[in-house]
This record gives sequence, C-alpha cells and structure tokens, in this order.
Amino acid sequence: MNVLRVWSLSLLFAAGCATAPALRERPPLPDAAALDGEMQRALSATGAKGLALAVIEDGRVVTTRAHGLRNARGEPLRTDTVMYGASLTKTVFAYLVAQLADEARLDLDTSIASYLERPLPDYPDDARYSTWSHLAGDARWKAITPRILLTHSAGFANFGFLEPDGKLRIHFAPGSRYAYSGDGIILMQFVLERGLGLDVGTELQQRVFDRLGMRNTSMMWRPDFAHNLADGWTAEGNVEPHDERSKVRAAGSMDTTIDDLARFAAALVRGEGLSPQAFADMTAPQRPITTRSQFPTLQDALPEGARREDLAAGLGMVVFEGPQGPGFFKGGHNESTGNTLVCVPRGRRCVLLLANDVRAEAAFPHLVRFVLGETGVPWSWEYGDRTFWDGR
Repeated sequence: MNVLRVWSLSLLFAAGCATAPALRERPPLPDAAALDGEMQRALSATGAKGLALAVIEDGRVVTTRAHGLRNARGEPLRTDTVMYGASLTKTVFAYLVAQLADEARLDLDTSIASYLERPLPDYPDDARYSTWSHLAGDARWKAITPRILLTHSAGFANFGFLEPDGKLRIHFAPGSRYAYSGDGIILMQFVLERGLGLDVGTELQQRVFDRLGMRNTSMMWRPDFAHNLADGWTAEGNVEPHDERSKVRAAGSMDTTIDDLARFAAALVRGEGLSPQAFADMTAPQRPITTRSQFPTLQDALPEGARREDLAAGLGMVVFEGPQGPGFFKGGHNESTGNTLVCVPRGRRCVLLLANDVRAEAAFPHLVRFVLGETGVPWSWEYGDRTFWDGR
C-alpha cells in the first residue's frame, strides 16, 4: 500500500473515523489570462515589485508567468530572470541525497560517524561549513543520521552563529523532534563531501540541473547571470542587490529561474530520477512536527492534544494531509526573497512561486488556493502570525 495512503488512513483511525471522507474534487486550473490578472492584483495589494509563478499538472509544466520588476531601474522580471532559490535549495539537495541512498552510496539510517574518517568535532574549522569543534564533549552527534538531518531533527538551532554565544550545540536528543536547521543541512553536505568524497555543486549540476535542462541554475554565482538578474526588495521597500554567492551552500545558495525550477518541481512530483521507495521517503511523513509555528526554531513543543496530526517532516520538505489528499511543500525566505513550492501528488499538481520582494509572501496562500483550490497547506505554521491578503 502506498506510504502516503497509509498515513491518511492512520490519521482517520486516530480520530476515530471508520471510513475516509471523500476527497475534494480538483478544480480546473485557471487559464493564463486569469493567472496574469491575479498576479497583478497580488502585486498591487501587497506593494511587492516582482513575482513569478509556475503551474504543474500531471507532472508537466503547464505555464510559467512573471510580472513586475527585476530591479530598481525598472527592467521587467521575466520567466528566465535569475532569482534566489533560497531554502528551496534544501529540497533540491534532499533529492540528491535520496538518489545517493537509492544507489546505496549511503544509508539514511546509518550514523554519520560511519562516513567520516575522524570524529566530527576533530575536523578543523572551515568557513564553508559550520564549526563542528563546538560539539566536542557531546557524544550525541554520533546518533545523527542522514534521515535526522534531512528532517531537521539533529537538535541544532537554525545556525550556530545565531546562538547567544555563537556556538553550535545540540539542544535535544537527535531524532526526537523537529526544529528547522540550516546547519543540519550543511552537516549533510559535509558528510557527502568529506565522507563520500563528492562535490555537491558538481553532483547537483550533473544529476539535476543539466539532466533537467535547467540552464540558468547554479549553486554558485555565474558571470552570465548578470545580464538578466533580479535584485530584491525588503519589507521596508528597500532595494537589496543580488548577492554573488562564492561557495556552494546546500542550505540555500542556489540561483535559478522560474522556468528552470518549474522543471525540477515537475520532475519531483512525478518521481523522476527516484525509485518508488525514495519518492515515498521524501514525500511521506518521517517525523512529527510538534510546534505551533516553524520559527523560532527552538520553541517549546505543544501539548499532545494541541498538535496538528496532519503535519510532519518529509525529507527536505514538509508534508501535510488536506482536503485533496496528501501534499508537500517547502518555503524559501530571506530579507528580500519569498518563495514557496506546494504539490499535491494526486493529479501530480504543483504551484511554484518565486518573489524578489518579501512582501509578496502575504499573497501566497491566496495564489496557491486560486490555482489549486484548497489544499490544506499549514500557512499559520509556516509563517506564524502573519496578515495575509485574502484576494478581495
């Protein structure tokens, strides 16, 4: 039986239901003119300067659209404009790790200690990663596995440099709960590069970007990006120039376009490049999520009765149960970027949104609903106490 279906049934039985409610019908997708009109309305309502959107149905890209500006000079945002991938990079990276697990290059449930030549805290400091020496004296790092890292349950803060003393530490038993961590993803990158001898940038380029025809996507800055590049706008309306990333960071260094990333989203939702088991591992619940919202990272868990039973960590993404059946999503965010990917495997449908203005995030719930209908994405968990544009 499909892993996602097992989860659906387990939730119903836990709630005391004997039979599953009928899944909501999938609404027809809006046409291009309707999408363009709604995107323009969203920009006007939020004050955002630029927004790109892609629609996937039956695992194929139906359309990509772009509206607004890519920079303060007033040049238009296009579907081939280079934009930040931000934390959507984590999902692309998890896809790579799932492929390596498929090939038996690593085991998702084996301690990372098995892949390293020396204890993790003994590695010298390297600016490409985090400072693993801070973990000296805490043997719990040996309990960390690739699955734990990809489900954000290593016990780290988002980044060690954000700790009050700037030092990375383990706050809870690895694997015991979810707490979003960029450093956990960076540690997975470290294991691949120092343990398996791989170059993550090269692997992603060959296995994903080149294979899927993502010609304007890279994990590091490329000079040819400069002629069609999106700068960003902050919540205060200030312009933030596009950063020229000089090193591969699996947690968020990817530059891409809506045309390119739509190709990845389509491949992902149809399971291309993955075995059925690997696709199930990525998109089925792996770890309960017990907090009220995603951030702050290390907030207290809710009492058991107050937790959302329809929400869990997949590998490099979050999975949920909604009125159209199981779904998965991943966001990406910095001071001048707002991104989201939402997919419903039933019908292999997705919406991808890339914005070079963080203010556009206020329109994301409405835009996803406008395209896919009500999916059940846990927006309040993703964004916390935010005020969203309701489409009126």
